[in-house]
Amino acid sequence: MDAAIAFTSAPNPSPTRFSPSSASPSSRAPQSLSVCGPRRGRALRALRPQSQAQPPAASAAAAKVSHHDVVVVGAGIVGLAIARHLLLHTPLSVAVIDAAVPCSGATGAGQGYIWMSHRTPGSDMWELAVRSKQLWEELATEVDSQEGGGARERLGWMRTGSLLVGRTSEELATLEEKTKVLSQAGIHAELLSASSLHALEPAVSVGKDGGAMFLSQDCQIDAFRAVSLIEKTNNSYSSEGRYMELYNDPAMSLIRSEATGTVEAVQTSRNILYARKAVVVASGAWTRSLLHSFLEPALTLDIPVKPRKGHLLVLEKFDKVKLNHALMEVGYVDHQIAKSNSTDTVSESSEDEHAALSISMTATLDTKGNLVLGSSREFKGFSREVDKSVVKCMWERAGEFFPAIKNVPLDIDQNTQIRIGHRPYMPDGKPVIDFIPDLPNVLIATGHEGNGLTMALGTAEMVTDMILGNPGKVDCSTFSIKYRFSANFGDDFIYLM
Repeated sequence: MDAAIAFTSAPNPSPTRFSPSSASPSSRAPQSLSVCGPRRGRALRALRPQSQAQPPAASAAAAKVSHHDVVVVGAGIVGLAIARHLLLHTPLSVAVIDAAVPCSGATGAGQGYIWMSHRTPGSDMWELAVRSKQLWEELATEVDSQEGGGARERLGWMRTGSLLVGRTSEELATLEEKTKVLSQAGIHAELLSASSLHALEPAVSVGKDGGAMFLSQDCQIDAFRAVSLIEKTNNSYSSEGRYMELYNDPAMSLIRSEATGTVEAVQTSRNILYARKAVVVASGAWTRSLLHSFLEPALTLDIPVKPRKGHLLVLEKFDKVKLNHALMEVGYVDHQIAKSNSTDTVSESSEDEHAALSISMTATLDTKGNLVLGSSREFKGFSREVDKSVVKCMWERAGEFFPAIKNVPLDIDQNTQIRIGHRPYMPDGKPVIDFIPDLPNVLIATGHEGNGLTMALGTAEMVTDMILGNPGKVDCSTFSIKYRFSANFGDDFIYLM
């Protein structure tokens, strides 16, 4: 999500460079009731020929000009991972730009799942999820073999295993079928009865008809530590002149060649960054607004990515629930649907689905031992407001699985953090990873919704192969633009800043 705010107005007139050596993951973690999320800004200027481009904050002559092979718009986990993969596996130079700093948006507001338990073998997302998990495993092994701390310390890597839990006989039947399908796909999955689940997780109660599916190889990471590690890798190429990062410097427009019509550069509030091979837009929930601002009216492309707001509750020093594994209820996205009572920020449209609130139980322990409970999903535009009624619903839902907290009142002002993020939602449930038609050197990588952390490394590999024209390890056609989107520019979809 921090990628997505790469084109809002900058809060600081001079660029701020984030370096892992100057800020620890904990120094950027949200404090009590702090909110990770985007800032509103103004609409952007359209793509235009170079001779017509004028920086909004300075004259063209005053703008700093730099040249790179690839310019990445967005410093969320996906954008930074793309830069990392290009630097590690090609001789290309890379620049990353963002209006904020890493982990100030959805990346830092997530729960850190690297899971296969809620995936479906044979689905459009399956191969990318499998490949991404493999790449995370390889990275964790590599970090463990190096000096300076293991993967847990430097990546927040924990092989927690995952438990997908259900409380009814119908949900248990679903879990039984899912266990069979995953096992046939080569995933080590085990079906647990209610009593077997209780032996693994004494704090959890699913009743006599319930049970769980256990995947012992599922993992989680700490987004702040993972981003810090990736940035350290990226910055190691700065001395070679192959890497540049510009934070707190929003992208304002694209510059295209009058002679060829191809995009030559990205103009920010203070810089012009030329891209010899490609511009990658990895801007999460804001990609739609950004593209409508960047592209000429004659171009009918519409990528219907929308912000899907989520809350997470972090309880510090909470000793009433002890977890041995990470948990998620089998319904996850749409187990419980209710109408939101919140009055903050009008939702994107008047459609009923945009007023719906989805609450599902998820529970993990972070590397500090804090209990992290989720999660909510709702369409509230780009609102960053904490909705206490939503947090209350999450707490009550968690109490249905954890009897120890069922009758405990929640004081969100005491030893708690509320994380707010905006997942980049796509109506068909798949990210968009493709070059823009008619702009063959501009590539989009967005729409992962809650899968950004999980699929970042696989997406980065795919984008690198696409830029180089190499055959990919994962078929990219399922994530293409072709045939997926219509030219709909109505108010229900456009959400200009």
